[in-house]
Formats: sequence, structure tokens, C-alpha cells
Amino acid sequence: MSKETMLEKKVWAVVGANQNPEKFGNKIYKRLKEKGYEVYPVNPVVESIDGDICYKNLSSLPKIPDVINMVVAPDRGKPYIEEAAELGIKYVWFQPGTIDREILILAKEKGIEALQSCVLVATENK
Repeated sequence: MSKETMLEKKVWAVVGANQNPEKFGNKIYKRLKEKGYEVYPVNPVVESIDGDICYKNLSSLPKIPDVINMVVAPDRGKPYIEEAAELGIKYVWFQPGTIDREILILAKEKGIEALQSCVLVATENK
């Protein structure tokens, strides 16, 4: 699965989105919105980001995303991979530092195509 193919998908969820402009979860959420993606923030401890509702989990989203962007540590990410598989989500984009061998194996076992790259770099000139 190439970056370009994933970036063609228009509905994304950012797991680990947050309100801190210095953190990647915030930067990625804002970048995807700026680039015209339909993007949903997912974080169980955040109520809203820039006035947008932040969802507790993937199951509570109003629409099933095409791609989930992971901005959380692998141990926190594993339940989201399980949930993504249950919802039929086929693509996960792991930000640097969000991946380990176990989570990659889990994604593969669940039939989810995984990619590790920085979405900020990948969308810079799009």
C-alpha cells in the first residue's frame, strides 16, 4: 500500500488527536482538515478540538473512516486496531514512534494494511 493510495482516501480518524498545538496529534488533525479531508479526532480524554467534537473511540464516530492515523504509543494503539478490524476499517497509517512488532503483527492478522510514515511530510506539498 503506497502513501499516495492511502492519501487518496478522504475520510480519516486521528487517534491521539489533542488540543496542544505543539503536539503531533494536533498538527496532524489540523493539517488533514486544511487539506480537505473529512477527519475525526479520537481521544477518550479530550472533549473537543477547535470546537469540533472529539470522539472517545472509533465506534462512536458518525462515519466509519477509510484510514486511521495513529498518534499514540503501540500499547495504547492495540485496542484501536482491534476496534478498527471489527468496524471493517482496512487502512492504518502509523506515525513514527507509534509502532512495534506486536502492533504490526496484530494489524496484519486482522487484515489491515499498515504504513509507517509521517503524514505531515507526506501532505506538505499536496
